[in-house]
Amino acid sequence: MDDFVLMKRSPMLGTLCALGLAVVVGLASGLAADKKIVLVAGPPSHGPGEHEHRAGCLLLKACLDRVPGVQAIVADDGWPADPSIFNGAASIIVYSDGGDGHPFLKPGRLKVLGGLMEQGTGFGAIHYAVEVPKDNGGPEWLAWSGGYFEAYWSVNPTWEADFTKLPVHPITRGAQPFKIYDEWYFHMRFPEGMKNVTPILTAVPPDRTRGKPGANDAHGGNPEVQKHNGEPEHMMWAVERPGGARGFGFTGAHYHKNWSNNDFRKLMLNAILWSAKVEVPAGGVVSSVTDEMMKANLDPKGK
Repeated sequence: MDDFVLMKRSPMLGTLCALGLAVVVGLASGLAADKKIVLVAGPPSHGPGEHEHRAGCLLLKACLDRVPGVQAIVADDGWPADPSIFNGAASIIVYSDGGDGHPFLKPGRLKVLGGLMEQGTGFGAIHYAVEVPKDNGGPEWLAWSGGYFEAYWSVNPTWEADFTKLPVHPITRGAQPFKIYDEWYFHMRFPEGMKNVTPILTAVPPDRTRGKPGANDAHGGNPEVQKHNGEPEHMMWAVERPGGARGFGFTGAHYHKNWSNNDFRKLMLNAILWSAKVEVPAGGVVSSVTDEMMKANLDPKGK
């Protein structure tokens, strides 16, 4: 009763109490509105330490879990058992095998994703997941992630890329130039004039990685890629889609061990946040991984 009388006699105190309540409610709302990021891991593939989709996604999740305001979820086997997990997602990231067997191309799935993209959901594709047939997924990947691997146009050699310079972009914050051996796909299919697309990782591949002269292989070399011997190629890129939604593609990460490289990992974590419209810290996402973390969740592939 005394408290009520005091508030009644002191409008200022009542106002302060109301403001305090508003702050509490606002904080609670902020916690409830964490940006949800769904990482979709493809089924087991390749040999030990290669295409470790699940282990890679869980490692990225462990790093993202340390970022305030972010809720990272991992779905296994190429597609969530309950697609409603995508509801309210700020971004969807896929790390899986691709081509004709891309898990996102199974009946009905492109339609589900298309509806989410129209709502402004971000999108990212990692390694083999950047490859889709040009007439089934190609137009969507071009729009959603800014580029894709096209058979008989792109190539997938294994080589040491030397990224000597990084552009100024939120995805590169805190990252330094680096050199690393991976299966770096390149000569990707991009929009005409790279419209709305920003290259993030660019290097000059050895001419041998373009295949033998005269070759016309779905993945190993073709006349188009051989026209550009000695020229720089893009291995990571970002797109700002009409309406403000964001996407990216990243062709590396064949080898699981490369996630232990701080700059390699930082670029991916920054890209995931950027695609979800989460402000990337000035120094990029700070993370560290241990040997135990790198060995965790590997698919049982034998020796």
